[in-house]
Amino acid sequence: MPDLPLLPRRPRTPVVPAKTPGTSGLMTLATGVVVVAALSIARDVLIPITLAVLLSFVLAPLADLLRRIRLGRVPAVLVAVLFALGVILGLGGVIGAQVAGLASDIPRYASTIQDKVQSLQGVTVGRLSEQINRLAHQVERASRIPAESAKTGNVATDGEPASAGPAAATNAPPTPIPVEVHQPPPSPTEMAQRILTPVLSPLATTGIVFVVTIFILLQREDLRDRLIRLFGARDLHRTMMATDDAARRLSRYFLTQLALNTAFGCVIGLGLLLIGVPSPVLCGIVAVLMRFVPYVGSFLAASLPLALAAAVDPGWSMVAWTGALFLVGEVIMGQVVEPLVYGHSTGLSPVSVVVAAIFWGWLWGPIGLILSMPLTLCLVVLGRHVDRLEFLDVLLGDQPALTPVESFYHGMLAGNLDEVQDYAEQLLKDRSLSSYYDEIAIRGLQLAALDIERDVLTEDQIARIRGGVEDLLGELSDHDDSDPAPRAADSSPAGPSRDQQKLPKQPAPESAGAPGQETLPPAWRAPSAVLCVAGRGPLDGSASAMLAQLLGKHGLGARVAPHAVVASGAALASVDLEGVMMVCLCYAGISGTPSHLRYTVRRLRSHLPAATILVGLLPAEVVGDDRLRAAIAADRYAVSLREAVTACLEQARGRADVAAAARAV
Repeated sequence: MPDLPLLPRRPRTPVVPAKTPGTSGLMTLATGVVVVAALSIARDVLIPITLAVLLSFVLAPLADLLRRIRLGRVPAVLVAVLFALGVILGLGGVIGAQVAGLASDIPRYASTIQDKVQSLQGVTVGRLSEQINRLAHQVERASRIPAESAKTGNVATDGEPASAGPAAATNAPPTPIPVEVHQPPPSPTEMAQRILTPVLSPLATTGIVFVVTIFILLQREDLRDRLIRLFGARDLHRTMMATDDAARRLSRYFLTQLALNTAFGCVIGLGLLLIGVPSPVLCGIVAVLMRFVPYVGSFLAASLPLALAAAVDPGWSMVAWTGALFLVGEVIMGQVVEPLVYGHSTGLSPVSVVVAAIFWGWLWGPIGLILSMPLTLCLVVLGRHVDRLEFLDVLLGDQPALTPVESFYHGMLAGNLDEVQDYAEQLLKDRSLSSYYDEIAIRGLQLAALDIERDVLTEDQIARIRGGVEDLLGELSDHDDSDPAPRAADSSPAGPSRDQQKLPKQPAPESAGAPGQETLPPAWRAPSAVLCVAGRGPLDGSASAMLAQLLGKHGLGARVAPHAVVASGAALASVDLEGVMMVCLCYAGISGTPSHLRYTVRRLRSHLPAATILVGLLPAEVVGDDRLRAAIAADRYAVSLREAVTACLEQARGRADVAAAARAV
């Protein structure tokens, strides 16, 4: 037999302590400070541009629809922008009319609210203050000594100082003469300046927004190509697909959010109209705008109609009905309608939404508070599709910070079996059991094997990992190794996470299920038909247990044996090998090709000459090297548990076909 060529073993990686932040860390911090300062200083320029970008996402579907009905690019964009401008101007006119109507009734509303406040004070704070004053007066009178009152002649019997007499009146200071300052009437220039100054700034901002929106809609493809050139020139196809998908998701999300908020505002306006609250249209528009503010927007929008209800109704029934309307409407919209439309998540973590609202509100004021949710979502989308900005998805997205493999390893290492099992149940909703073992569990064990090789895991931690895998196998014993029904496509506005993009869902072996089990011969369904032998690594036994469980789900009899049974010829001779049709050697943490593998296969061949020997979970470079495979001299090889199961089923089917052909002859 030729000598076994060995692959170079991976050098041990020394444990190096963490380095102190260097120049790159300081540069990153300085860059962040400069960016925040630029956002604050250039707010007058950036706010219109940001509004234009978001408005272009909303108008893009309308412009595309107009182009599909044979309208040119420029006319379609102009019609869409003019439509949006008309809607905004119409809403502005309605808001102005509603505010003017409220202004004339403000004195009456103020009087009603003042009466209610006084009545509340009289019932609560006023009565409490009266009781405290009365108690203090009684204590003062009880502690006063009658003898001292008799000696002082200027003290009255009720405790109030007596009049000081005519002398006091003579020495009284003179009454001041009121002075009034009258400003000259403003000139026509000053009057025009006072009127136009508050109006010119919003008009200028609106003009900038719509001009930039027109150019963005006209140059969408050019802007996309420039982004591809900046962030993804090395992989044009993938970057182009990701950019188009992100743009479609953002457009759909913003348009849907606007539609839902508009529906919420219409319901609020109609409900306030039925209740009798004045200016219901204004309250509905405010509800539409404020609902863009995450979590508290609806409750902030409720402050205006609640104040109007308290000002109109002498009682409190209108206030109660108004509060109930907002509470019920927000619960239905947030807990029923939005989950049905968006799915289970928008792609943002709750903490990032709150922090982003605080940050953008502090940076850009009320407009930043309203734009915080769309801006944060845009940043997360960039992080999921641009490698350089991946940190944005990690910081702001709702996906776990660790990959599924790292989460599995961390959970096993920390003993958080409930967390590992819960995550496994989620992943098994759209993948087979063998796919989960190959993509998550085996890779997690390989991470642990690398740490064992680096001597960074203690014996207790290794034992905890083995026990955790054993418990996980017991919890997942009820799952079949079959492909689940296809689920709906990911409708999250942020798109699939990087982990979902990197984890291909391998199908289950084709011969799974009851029909495949009927074609297996009885010898292969015996409990000892397949002997799953663990390698020499401390975690190879866990891999062999996974393989044995998968084989059992496909109707093959399998049992697990430790590496000690094949460590020597004497140990192998002492094992009951009756009925063994196939032997599977499982290595979860193999590095290179260990020299003992050749002798292990030779010993198995001498004791089980008729059995098929499979070596599983070898590195791909070993399986693809004909010279190494010839040196190992096994019958079959597999780089995954799914391939090992498929090989065992094919071997069992082949033996059955040979037996059937022999009987026919």
